[in-house]
Amino acid sequence: RSSDLPAFLVANPEQCTLNDILSLTSLMKSMASTILSQATLECTDISARGADVSCPEDYTPFSCSCGMGCGSWDIRSKTACHCQCGGIDWTSAHCCRITVK
Repeated sequence: RSSDLPAFLVANPEQCTLNDILSLTSLMKSMASTILSQATLECTDISARGADVSCPEDYTPFSCSCGMGCGSWDIRSKTACHCQCGGIDWTSAHCCRITVK
């Protein structure tokens, strides 16, 4: 909203001073702080048989675990965990998303 912007951006954006830039920086920090104070991290664990497991829609895998002592895994398409060892019996994913209160 233009009412939240410092006057220099609304009146004459081509001419700004160091104080104007510092004012804008302060405003941006305040806005970021307000947004972050309303955000929460919501997580869930998902498991499946085999070498692949997908997170629920709107969630992102943050870590994976594999059965049979396999420590080699990767995250695919930002939505799923894949265990890289052969013959894996189970795979799990720790999936999270950011929500706003």
